[in-house]
Amino acid sequence: MTLSRDPKYFEKLYNDNPDPWDFQSSPYERGKYRATLAMLNGRHFPRAFEIGCSIGVLTQHLGAQCGHLLAVDVAAAALTTARNRCAGLPNVTFEKRQIPAQWPQTGPFDLILFSEILYFLNPADITSCARLARQSLAPGGVILLVNYTGRIDEPCGGEEAAGIFLDAVPGLAPAATWRRETYRMDLLQG
Repeated sequence: MTLSRDPKYFEKLYNDNPDPWDFQSSPYERGKYRATLAMLNGRHFPRAFEIGCSIGVLTQHLGAQCGHLLAVDVAAAALTTARNRCAGLPNVTFEKRQIPAQWPQTGPFDLILFSEILYFLNPADITSCARLARQSLAPGGVILLVNYTGRIDEPCGGEEAAGIFLDAVPGLAPAATWRRETYRMDLLQG
């Protein structure tokens, strides 16, 4: 069975390079962040949960649309940078958690965001995330999946990860799907 990426993998990445995917400077990332926020259509979310917040670049943008945003990551170094970046946002809380094993019991959430994180998980963990997200979703809330669809050497590809997630929550069909050449977004309405 394929294993999900170990948290030590991410700690090493961030210790070697504080921005290993160029979140701060990449045109790809800037465009994807704009598209992510556009998919949310300016909606205000009283309680939101961001899985895999990394160094907090997207978190900083999301914070303006949330009453309270819980942002989690497995890498302590990434969280330190994220906390510093979002220091002026008292409505954002950062926690070190490994998902799905350490899923928070503080829901329900009006927004649950998985942005380019699912493919680091194996199929069983993606299925667990999907079921936990569904259980933690407030009535009328949304789950947003963002997955890179290019070739990667991870436990799952982006298309596969999205498919596994969607199959695990059959009663929660996408309200919107948006595709670009290198990523896809699926917005699921509760």
